[in-house]
Amino acid sequence: MPKQEKSVLKKRGRPAGRRYGETIPMRLSPALKDKVEAWADKQPDAPSRSEALRRLVEMALAANGKRRRP
Repeated sequence: MPKQEKSVLKKRGRPAGRRYGETIPMRLSPALKDKVEAWADKQPDAPSRSEALRRLVEMALAANGKRRRP
């Protein structure tokens, strides 16, 4: 009996998804993690912890240019 040809090629591994960029693992103290989660809970769209951290970093970087240091 002849071999049947495969018409569908399956790729191995994790499926492609949206990527924001490089993954950077970081450790947070329990107190800091709680503060980040409390901030995220106050936002109207309730972002995930990762999204909350991205937003807080962006806000800090934007505010850094507006401040003048003595």
